[in-house]
Amino acid sequence: METAQTLAPYRAVLSSCPLFAGLGGETLTRALSFFCAQKVLFRRGEFLHRAGEPLTCFGLVLEGAVQVASDDRDGNRMIMATVSPGETFGESLCFLRVREAPVYITAAEDCAVLRLSPGSLSRAGADPQEADFSRRFTAMLAARTLRMNDRIQILSRLTLRAKLIAFFSDQAKKNGSDTFSIPLDRADMAAYLGADRSALSRELSRMKREGLIDYYRNSFRLLR
Repeated sequence: METAQTLAPYRAVLSSCPLFAGLGGETLTRALSFFCAQKVLFRRGEFLHRAGEPLTCFGLVLEGAVQVASDDRDGNRMIMATVSPGETFGESLCFLRVREAPVYITAAEDCAVLRLSPGSLSRAGADPQEADFSRRFTAMLAARTLRMNDRIQILSRLTLRAKLIAFFSDQAKKNGSDTFSIPLDRADMAAYLGADRSALSRELSRMKREGLIDYYRNSFRLLR
């Protein structure tokens, strides 16, 4: 079981997660124990979870990146999310105890993940600290719902250009700057937007020629 001391190198990452923000010392250690925290290392491409299996734990990315994806009815891969340090994944499916979770989760790069269990939430009652941990988890689920709504707003656009503009605007807002990097290559970006890779590349080139954006590999800048 992890403690505040064993996770000291990741203090900034833990502080950026709503589940542990503002906690330190013994309180953080108790929160980690409450969620049965365990650090696990994964190599790029390694599966953290396979589709069709129950998702018994959710995760907090400590370093590296994790990708959550699923397949549509035709077998095409759809990227649901790319999860960066300080962000969580799988909490909803884990909390609902879905027996056959429809997503597969892989390491987008070498990463360290904090495995967490919501099992203790059912007994959080009169104890003030445990009640606070439960409220934090509920707030995190609510924030996840809002993020999913943001993605729906992107995918609901009628044209690929409109999807890209909405996606880039969301990334700029998330990063607090019109210049940002995204953890997706062109194939992954196409899968995230539900687009053809060649069509995506052509549209990006047109947008660059028209002075809407500038980019180099995975770094982008909104120009207007």
